[in-house]
Amino acid sequence: MSKMINLRNTDEQQKALLAGLFVTGQRDEAGRPVTREAYDRQMQELEELTKACGLTVAGLCIQSAPEITQRTLIGSGKVDEIKLMIEETDADIVIFNETLSPMQVRNLEKEWDTEVLDRTGIILQIFSRRARTREARLQVESARLKYMLPRLSGMRVGLSRQGGGSGRLSNKGAGEEQLELDRRHIEHRIAELDRQLKAVGREREAQRSQRLNENICKVALVGYTNAGKSSLMNALLSRSAPSSRKKGSRSAAPGGREVYTEDMVFATLDTTVRRIQIWPHAPFLLSDTVGFISQLPHELVSAFHSTLEEAALADLLLLVVDCSDPDYPHHLEVAAQTLKEIGAGEIPMITVLNKADLAEELHEEGVVPRNWPCIRRDPILGDRIYLSAKKKEGLDDLLLLLDPYIGTEMPDYAVPPQS
Repeated sequence: MSKMINLRNTDEQQKALLAGLFVTGQRDEAGRPVTREAYDRQMQELEELTKACGLTVAGLCIQSAPEITQRTLIGSGKVDEIKLMIEETDADIVIFNETLSPMQVRNLEKEWDTEVLDRTGIILQIFSRRARTREARLQVESARLKYMLPRLSGMRVGLSRQGGGSGRLSNKGAGEEQLELDRRHIEHRIAELDRQLKAVGREREAQRSQRLNENICKVALVGYTNAGKSSLMNALLSRSAPSSRKKGSRSAAPGGREVYTEDMVFATLDTTVRRIQIWPHAPFLLSDTVGFISQLPHELVSAFHSTLEEAALADLLLLVVDCSDPDYPHHLEVAAQTLKEIGAGEIPMITVLNKADLAEELHEEGVVPRNWPCIRRDPILGDRIYLSAKKKEGLDDLLLLLDPYIGTEMPDYAVPPQS
C-alpha cells in the first residue's frame, strides 16, 4: 500500500475509485466548520491529482458520518458498497482523500483485494513521476521512503518488490524477519540520500551565494499548484530583452529559455531562476518554485526545504492565485501557512490574482473588477493586481508594482530595445 503504484504500459488507463469520509461537525485548522461544499471541492482536487497520476476516475463514494471508524475509516456498509463498485468497474486502486493508518490500509486491502492509497500517497506518486533534476529525484525518494518506513507492516510485498505489479495484489508480506530487513534497508538508504542531498545543497548554496552577492533584486513566484506561476514567468520572459550582461556577472541571461507549463497540478517540481530585464525597468532575478497544496505531506515540505529556500531568501514574493477558482480564498490561506512554515512569512509580498479572464465567466459580478487588468491597494491585504498571464495582459501594471522593490535606474550596460 505504501509502495509506489506501477502503471501498466498499455493504451488503456488504469481505473481508480475515489473515496472520502465527511465528518459532520468537523473543523479546519483555523477552527471553522468544514461545509459539505468545501469537502466536495477537496474531492474535486483529489480527482485532479488522480488524473495527474495517469489514472482514470471510475467512480466516487463519499460517506457522511459523525465520526470515523477506527478499523477501516469508513463504516462497514460503505466498505461493502465500494467492494461492489470495484467489481462493477473493475477498478485497480482505491484512493482516499483522508490520511489512512497502516492498520486501516491493511484491513481495506484485505476486504477488497485491491490496492489502497491515501492523499499523501498519491501526491508522493505524482512527485516521483514529475521529478526531473537530480536534486528533485533525491528529495522525492527521501520523502517517499520516510512515508513508507512506519507503514512497512501494512505492505503486501517486500521492499525488493516495492515497484511491483499494480491492480489487485495477492502477494502477502514475507514475515517479521523480512520486514526488519526492509526497515534496515530503508533506513540505510535514507541516510545515504541525506548525504547526497547535503552535497547537492552545498552546490546550490554556492550558486545562490553568487546571486545574493550581486546588487539585483530577487523575486520569487509562490502560490498554489496550477495557479499560473510558470505561465507568468514565461510571459515576463517574452518581454525580457536579450541584452548583454554586465561584465563579470554570473546571473542567468535575460530572455532565457521558457519553463515548462501545463494545465495540470504539479506540472513541474524543479526550481528555476531567470534574469528578467524589461526596458525601462531595472533587471531582477525571478525564481519559480514548487506549488503548494492543502494537506501537503510534511515529508515533502521537509524534503523540498532547500528548494523552497529560494522563496525564503527572496527580497519580494509574488503570490500567484487562480482567482477563477471559487476556493481561491482557501488557497491563499494554504499558501500563507506554507510560507510561514518555510520561514518566508515576513517577506514583502504582492498578490497576483491570475486568470482574471476566466473569472469573469466563473464568478459573480463584482468579485473580479470588470476593468481588469488593474491594481488594488489595501492597507491590510496589501497590493493586489488582477491580470492574465496566459493572455499577457496586465504585465505593465505588475512592473509598476515591482519598481519600488527592483529600482527604476537602469545600469550603464543596459540598452533600450531597437525599434
